[in-house]
Amino acid sequence: MSTARPTIYLYTDGASGGNPGPGGYGVVLVCGELRRELSEGFALTTNNRMELLAVIKGLEAIKWDAAQVEVYSDSSYVVNAVEEGWLSGWIAKGWKKVKNPDLWQRLLPLLSKHQVRFHWIKGHAGHPENERCDHLAVEAYKVGVLLVDEGYNA
Repeated sequence: MSTARPTIYLYTDGASGGNPGPGGYGVVLVCGELRRELSEGFALTTNNRMELLAVIKGLEAIKWDAAQVEVYSDSSYVVNAVEEGWLSGWIAKGWKKVKNPDLWQRLLPLLSKHQVRFHWIKGHAGHPENERCDHLAVEAYKVGVLLVDEGYNA
């Protein structure tokens, strides 16, 4: 009997109206037959923050340690930062001139906790899980718009 846990597939997307402006993120986690969706809207944010927060929220939702996680994102910003070593360079330079250092620093322990690989996929190209994440992010974005209309800031 095998005790190996299955791979978790994490699909993410972020959206914002303006940089900054209202925004939201969408996450789809798939592990075998199990599926979980997450989303949240904010009154004042940027697209890159939402793209990055989607990955963070997805990884934070994983309850066991050392999970094998395949992250699929249409954000070159997020994927390249990890896969092309930008993140290591930012750390070495003490986060100077880096946007969103708070979120990158929140991501770091999650990357250490799990075995994570990032994959870039083209957005709005018919990939079912990416399209679902986009839908979740846009719906969450609408909540962000409502928060702005009500005078709230996130």
